[in-house]
Parts: sequence; C-alpha cells; structure tokens
Amino acid sequence: MELKVLHNTGEDTNKKILLSENIFNIIPNDHALYLDIKNFLINQRQGTHKVKGRSEVVGSTKKIKKQKGTGTARAGDIKSPIFRGGGKIFGPSPRDYRFKINKKIKLLAKKSALTYKAKENNITVIEDFNFSSCKTKDYLIILKNLSLLQFKTLLIISEFQKNIIFSNRNIKNSNIITVNQINTYDIINAEKLLISENSLNKINKKIF
Repeated sequence: MELKVLHNTGEDTNKKILLSENIFNIIPNDHALYLDIKNFLINQRQGTHKVKGRSEVVGSTKKIKKQKGTGTARAGDIKSPIFRGGGKIFGPSPRDYRFKINKKIKLLAKKSALTYKAKENNITVIEDFNFSSCKTKDYLIILKNLSLLQFKTLLIISEFQKNIIFSNRNIKNSNIITVNQINTYDIINAEKLLISENSLNKINKKIF
C-alpha cells in the first residue's frame, strides 16, 4: 500500500511512501490485541490501596463487656470489625498487578493495530517538521490544516523533539509519541494516526 506524504500545511508534497506488507497488511490477531492492551492498562495501576486490619488499628485490647448476661451479642475488644472504627475484614492491601506477555505477542499486537488503521484508511503520513518554540497554537494549526481537529489523534515522530511534544500538551484528544514508545493501546485508542515520514521508514524496518 502506498500513501501520499503531506506537508504540515495540508498540501501534497508529490511524494509517496510504501507501507510494509509485513507490518501494515497482516491478518490481525484480536486476542493478541486484547492481551497487550490488558497488559498496558494493568501495568498503569499503582496497587497502593490499603486499609487497616484488626491487628493494625490503634485501640485497647480489653474486652469491652462481660461475655454473658447483657442480652446482646458477645463482643471482644473495641478493634473488632463489627464496631465503627474497628479493623476492616478482607480489605485491600498493597499488591503488584503487573503481568508479562511474550515479546512476540506484543509485536503481533502492534502489527495488528497498525493493520487495522491502514485498512480503515486512518493513517496520514506527514513530512518531517519541527517548531522553533513551544506553542500550542502551532500544533493546532497543523491539525486544522489536515482536517483532524475533531478527531482523537496520535502523532508518531522519529525521536524526541521537545518543541513538538510540549506544544501538544494542552490539546485535548491529542497525543505524541516516538517510534520507541509505540504501543498497541495508543494506536487503538486514537481515531486517526499521524506518522512522520522518517518515523515510518523506521517502522518499516521493524524498529519498535
């Protein structure tokens, strides 16, 4: 598949670039997509949730009333979970939610995500550019020129460029990553995929 390379003004540069068949035209694997997205989202969890159990609550261990003859249920110390301010039963405690998946599965998931975007014609190749300063307005102009303001977009650039990335930080539904940061979730989460010419050359060489 060939795509036109557009200038950031939205004009055609009369250049075309070929998408690798091994990356943008495979048989998508939905289960690999599911596993990789699940892996990405779960790995974002801090797992620092915590409540105090009975042994951790500060309070007296003295039995609060006699065992029998009160007409009410038996009770132990004030830290009992049945009393207000007592410990919590089976409450959450710190844990690590992360799990690993095979590298080949992750690679298959990325290729599947890129294939879906290519088949849906949601990929736009843009000529390499840079900004002289960090201005949100500059990046908004590019999105407007490409008629992408109303879409959730993801721009993939070849390497870290401070002025481009910082110019995007205040724009809702817009994200920028480098080739080394490509992940299945960001690709699937975006409606439109913007790829710079140089970064596409890297992707075609299977550099993720």
